[in-house]
Amino acid sequence: MTSSVIARLVSFQNNLANMIVLNTELSPVQIIVALGGITLLYHILNSIVTSIQNRNYARSQHCGAMPVREGSLFGLGTILKVVKISKASRLLEANFSRFQKMQTKTFSMMTNGQSVIYTIDPENVRAMLVTQFDSWELSALRKTAYTRLLGHGIFTTGGDAWKHSRAMLKPSFTRGEIGNVEMLERHSESLIKAIRLQQDQNSVDLGDLFFRMTTDFATEYLFGEPTESLERGVEDGFCEAFSGGLKYIGKLSRVGRLGLFFGRTKFQAERRYLYNFIDRYVRRTLEDAKDGEKFQSRHTFLHELSRQTNDVVRIRTELLNILIAGRDTTASLLTNTWHVLSHRPDIVARLRKDIASDLPPQKRPTFEELKSLTYLSAVFKESLRLHPVIPLNTREATVPTTLPKGGGPDGTQPVFVAKGQPVIYSSYAMQRDKNVFGDDAEEFHPERWLDTDEGKGIRPGFSYMPFNAGPRICLGQQLALMEASYVTVRLLQEFESIEARDNRPWTEEIGVTCVNKYGAKVALA
Repeated sequence: MTSSVIARLVSFQNNLANMIVLNTELSPVQIIVALGGITLLYHILNSIVTSIQNRNYARSQHCGAMPVREGSLFGLGTILKVVKISKASRLLEANFSRFQKMQTKTFSMMTNGQSVIYTIDPENVRAMLVTQFDSWELSALRKTAYTRLLGHGIFTTGGDAWKHSRAMLKPSFTRGEIGNVEMLERHSESLIKAIRLQQDQNSVDLGDLFFRMTTDFATEYLFGEPTESLERGVEDGFCEAFSGGLKYIGKLSRVGRLGLFFGRTKFQAERRYLYNFIDRYVRRTLEDAKDGEKFQSRHTFLHELSRQTNDVVRIRTELLNILIAGRDTTASLLTNTWHVLSHRPDIVARLRKDIASDLPPQKRPTFEELKSLTYLSAVFKESLRLHPVIPLNTREATVPTTLPKGGGPDGTQPVFVAKGQPVIYSSYAMQRDKNVFGDDAEEFHPERWLDTDEGKGIRPGFSYMPFNAGPRICLGQQLALMEASYVTVRLLQEFESIEARDNRPWTEEIGVTCVNKYGAKVALA
């Protein structure tokens, strides 16, 4: 019924507009005013009809009302508060605290001029990522922000474009492709060398070195040649430009257009540098393609993409998208983990014991041996639980739909979600749920993941999603975990003692990924 009403409104609007335009007695100004009035009237009536349609749909799905957190007019105050607490490095904690104070897992609040749903209910997240996948897409805010640097690639598109990107990239993340421990060893040796060059100082910031090492590994994996960021240090333009660009789009994805007033000129220079840098590799590879025999012998990520398309912009776009997964995800995981290890000699001692029992002294681990180190795996699971590298995520409904939980007096009824309405979910908050992870949920306790004679380790399901879930699950998760595992084993083999040189607690720094603001300052010997 409402569809036919909307159709009649459109027909009426068009007929009335034609009558006004054809009326020779009206001046141009009068015509413009009249058309503006018709358009306004149409939008008002359309809004009323859509509201009725949504209410009827919600009633048919037995939806209940969800808690509403009071916000300022149009949600502007919410955005300003986000800016303020982000600067104070308290965004994640403030979000977590809000759920605790409201004693709910789902609520709505005016944000950035629209009603936004916030949820940490695993059933709701499962619906968005898996069971109702086709009814949801990436948020417009994220797509707009990320596209400024990353273009239209796997992290910024949906629908057929996303499916095509994923199909192009997936073959490069097979077990055979990611199991190159020889490449990992080369970059681990470069990392160890860089650490030793700084050993006469009071401390080494492993965080900075991890980002440079993963840049080197990722660029060799993608382009066939490393950027040698570890060797160049602060003089490495690529590493600095990429870090700066990601911080900028990360800020835009949280505060929207307000972020355009800060650092735009610097970002444009960084983007230009990155595009020129990558395009040189792409054009050279496409030129190599003219030599069939030489080209077929190369098996880098870039060469694989070049076999599928010769579009320079398309190849550059996918390379930039995957560079995030190959660089920032792993570096953030390593930094967060080693911040903890520097303060937990008990965990380090057990890791050393397990590595010594499973590997001969100074043995370079293979892919299979890394997978057998169960306590190391538990350490990384716990690191990703307490300090997820992607702590917040957003989806928008592509059609009027529902989430299974959050409505009604006890929160067990479905809640209605309008077309285009954003839903923000926090893995940071979900993964601190004491009902799932126990009373020690805010403590770093790797043993919770281990199977013992007393029983199996925790299996939290959708309460734990370090690499997302469903069709958009991270393609590079095994590569990231293998790289982090290999580097950690090699550092523990190479250095006999680890001492913390910074006693400040873990503090969030959110860009595209989330990492300890103060890095991982340690003394190694």
